[in-house]
Amino acid sequence: MEYVQEIGMTALTALLSIAVLFLLAKLMGTKQVSQMTMFDYVVGITIGSVAAELATELEQPHQPLTALVIYGLTAAGISVLTSKSLKIRAVITGKPLVLLENGVIYRKNLKKARLDLSEFLTFCRIGGWFDLSQLSSAVLEHNGIISFLPKETDRPATPADLDLRPKQSQVQVPFVMDGQLLPDNIRQAGKEESWVRRALLRQGYRDERGVLLALWGGGEKLTVFPLDPEKRAARAEWP
Repeated sequence: MEYVQEIGMTALTALLSIAVLFLLAKLMGTKQVSQMTMFDYVVGITIGSVAAELATELEQPHQPLTALVIYGLTAAGISVLTSKSLKIRAVITGKPLVLLENGVIYRKNLKKARLDLSEFLTFCRIGGWFDLSQLSSAVLEHNGIISFLPKETDRPATPADLDLRPKQSQVQVPFVMDGQLLPDNIRQAGKEESWVRRALLRQGYRDERGVLLALWGGGEKLTVFPLDPEKRAARAEWP
């Protein structure tokens, strides 16, 4: 009986730790699940360790729970401070470092970033730059990502360079997912479900049940991906 109670208590504390972690993550914002700064990384692994302890602490669960809340509130407070003070932001998140500019690689900044030349060249290749002579500058951002600015003669041509005025594209909105219509998205886009079904029919789909994903980016057509790639779109009989 005591063994069953212990298992039940462990399950409850584990669920409690998950709930508290979720609330703290919402409080701290999306940075914890995107590109993290050094501070975000330290806070993240610390909170994860405390949460793991909370999940198995049966005698005094309030202690790791208190620590978890304090870490979360501290992180949220520092996030507010860094958004209001440039000096605090520079201390906590750091400053961008110029690694390359106008044909010069700054060894001093490479050392500050704890990067050697081989690692720097690896980042350049990952960014698609195999010829460093094509780069005007390379900057290490505070989240560990290197940003590249190509020389004007080596950057891709834009429509403005060619004196073209293409029509502005729209963000594609999902109208169908996993064989089901998304009424809210359809309504917000100013369309009706009947319009979506007609558009699918014109592209060879009898209904939305054969569609994995359908996206609308303006115009009268949808970008459609079939639920079963082997069957593709079965041409419907026109009424």
